[in-house]
Amino acid sequence: MGAPKAIVLFGIISLSFLCCVYMRNYKKDFKAALLLMGRGLFLLVLSSWLLSLLYTRLRSSSPSSPTPQARSEYEDVSQKRELARKDQQERHSEKASTYQESVLKPRQEARLQNKEQRFYRMTGEAWKLTRGQLLGEGDPSTEHLKDEDIDESPNVKAIRRRKLPETVSHIPAKADVPKEKRVVVLPDEPPENAEGMVRVVLRCPSGRTIQRKFFKSHSSRVLLDWMLKSGFPPHIYAICTSYPRRPLRMEKDLSLEDAGIDTDTVLNVEEMDLPQSEIHHLSD
Repeated sequence: MGAPKAIVLFGIISLSFLCCVYMRNYKKDFKAALLLMGRGLFLLVLSSWLLSLLYTRLRSSSPSSPTPQARSEYEDVSQKRELARKDQQERHSEKASTYQESVLKPRQEARLQNKEQRFYRMTGEAWKLTRGQLLGEGDPSTEHLKDEDIDESPNVKAIRRRKLPETVSHIPAKADVPKEKRVVVLPDEPPENAEGMVRVVLRCPSGRTIQRKFFKSHSSRVLLDWMLKSGFPPHIYAICTSYPRRPLRMEKDLSLEDAGIDTDTVLNVEEMDLPQSEIHHLSD
């Protein structure tokens, strides 16, 4: 407020000085003097208004220094905000640690345990997933004994509870010797015009036919060997005559002529529909 007062005082003094000067020049004309005073007063009011407006603008644009009370209030508010921020941060940290301990950590442990179980199952070491068994646990010979009833050291207790393998008192049975496989060897085919030669034709289930020459004196079992070498096992397939349809008799001491094959013959290879005992008899 000091600056506006000084401006107003300076304006009044200047106006008075100007009025005195002009009054000397216009002593005879009183009306002109009043007009001059009015103009001076108007200029004084206008200049005062402009100066006050300019002063307020300059004061608002210039930084104002806060008062000590405002500064203390600002510091109190800043401290309260800092304390509230720290308190909120501590609560969030506590919630995060609680969530990690109660949710994330058990979930991670369960995931690792599942991976470990899958790994041991894939590698065939599933026994590592069990908790095991104490030495001597479940042994009826040591169930009646209690550790507190016997004054023994831990090593002696472990030795007493340990299950040792029983000594072998019997001679192990010899393993069955595998039977030697019989090598199927067919006799050589006789010449075309040899005496006692017969031609045998086998009609397979697929419709294919195979033929071979034999002597009448050959054993009838040679037909089974021939059928086996042709891909028809005797315990699954049988040889039957064409007409009348009947299984062909084949025994070790029976020749082809005795079995009824004394001329060129066509035989059928059919799946066996016989009792199990007869199947084993034919496969011997």
